[in-house]
Amino acid sequence: MSSTDAVPTEPIQLSNADEFDDYVTDHDVVLVDFYADWCGPCQMMEPAVEAIANDTGAAVLKVDVDEHQGLAAEYGVQGIPTLLVFAGDELAEQMVGAQTEAALTDAITEHTA
Repeated sequence: MSSTDAVPTEPIQLSNADEFDDYVTDHDVVLVDFYADWCGPCQMMEPAVEAIANDTGAAVLKVDVDEHQGLAAEYGVQGIPTLLVFAGDELAEQMVGAQTEAALTDAITEHTA
């Protein structure tokens, strides 16, 4: 399977929940960061999330749980940050809580063909 769009080198902020599935489908590997602006651990992870977008072949999609409560519920997000790795349109991994850049890179590498 190949991407239909070039992989962005910066995290993309989800503005419309209807675009979530399209975004996941358009890229081979997607890291989805469910976060909130008021979440301290989410803020601490921001440099690592930006590095993943810049340094790996994965696209990064940021989903504000306050704006997109329905998506958060659909994917069982009960704590933030919650990070999902999609590979080939399928949910491949879920991580809850603050993660290191190395842990995120390992998760992406594991699912990159």
